[in-house]
Amino acid sequence: MAIQILGILFPVFTCIFLGYIIGKKLTPDMRTINRINFDTFMPCLVFASLSTMPLSVTKLPLVLAVVIAIFLPGIVMAIVSKFFGLSYKEWVPPQMFRNSGNLAIPLFGFTFGESALEAAVLIFVISSAVHIPTAPLLLQGNVKASLKELIKMPVMLAALSALVINLSEITLWQPILEAAKLLGNASVPIMLVSLGVQLTYTNRKSVPVGLSASVISLVTGAIAFGIIYFIVPLTTRELQMMVIYCMLPPAVMNYLYAEKYNVAPFNVAAMVLVGNFLSIFTLPLLLMFAFSLK
Repeated sequence: MAIQILGILFPVFTCIFLGYIIGKKLTPDMRTINRINFDTFMPCLVFASLSTMPLSVTKLPLVLAVVIAIFLPGIVMAIVSKFFGLSYKEWVPPQMFRNSGNLAIPLFGFTFGESALEAAVLIFVISSAVHIPTAPLLLQGNVKASLKELIKMPVMLAALSALVINLSEITLWQPILEAAKLLGNASVPIMLVSLGVQLTYTNRKSVPVGLSASVISLVTGAIAFGIIYFIVPLTTRELQMMVIYCMLPPAVMNYLYAEKYNVAPFNVAAMVLVGNFLSIFTLPLLLMFAFSLK
């Protein structure tokens, strides 16, 4: 088991470590690279996966599980925030929106094989579809702005066009799919390297807030998975994926929104960076638990 887990995590953390070294040595500005990745390569990955993914009612339990995994931790954190006098705008979004992109997609691929990438992309699309309109609502309360932002996102446009093609049973010219797959495959290493660069910004001042958020994140994720385990009829593979997803660290996008709307960006950055750094220690335990599920 230990050798298996090491084999899964080694490629992931090698890419992250490489990104960390690049960040330390070159201090690159990743904003342009991340923008290209999010607006070009990831939409291609989503399009290639969703346009050929077999869609049926059998996917509905997984969709329900992801929705529970997003909203239940947010509800729990909102209650905790009210009880302890914390800002829900600061603390709730990082609990809701996990790192379903630059950590989950490659991790699921290395853990469960290429066949799991379709489900991983579906989880990412659902998370993004909820995150993009919900974040402005939580942080700013602007419904019009949130819907406008959702419509403009290349990832959403790619997902919608792929679903139309899939449900209409349109057969695409194979070279188009191959080109989309080729571009989409570039997104995975870029996501991991980018995460490594982001970790170079972790400092001592980040630790207390980041540790607190990480502990809470594990608790709220465990609560969500407990509900999913008992009420949602998932396959063993889907259960294994969901236990990992439920307790992943916060997505980097949480910081981008916090910075955009000026909602404690330093604290949210600490939650994101420390949480992702601690995944070095939490992921082996999560994988051991996931493989124990039958």
